[in-house]
Amino acid sequence: MATSFSLRALISLAWLGMAGLVMAHGNVTPQPVDTGNLPELGDEVRSVNPFREGNEYGEFNAQAIKVGESAYAGNCAGCHGIRAMSGGLTPDLRELTEWDDEYYMGRVLNGTDRGMPSWKKTLDQNAIWAIRTYVESLPKPE
Repeated sequence: MATSFSLRALISLAWLGMAGLVMAHGNVTPQPVDTGNLPELGDEVRSVNPFREGNEYGEFNAQAIKVGESAYAGNCAGCHGIRAMSGGLTPDLRELTEWDDEYYMGRVLNGTDRGMPSWKKTLDQNAIWAIRTYVESLPKPE
């Protein structure tokens, strides 16, 4: 009798722990992004961040950072942490220097087999590149 109770209690605790892990993954319900007056980038996927200083629309860098901050807070922070400071379950985006722009765009558009959703149907290029611009503007960890 005690063994049956202990087994049920252990199973209940295991389910509760798994539920906590699911909740820790964060809210990935897409939030709309107001891209303001950023120039429309169109449908053809770009392989370089156009909002980075020195690039095609570099003069919009400061505006892209503001848009990206809001877009990140609504769509990314739940998993990747406030101001991209990961709690350990996902990569610290400030440290991903090996991700070039093309690789970044592929990951965001297609998602990953580790749980990151595909954003191709919910975020346009303006929002995606604004998020990248915002994350690049953050101070790197020491």
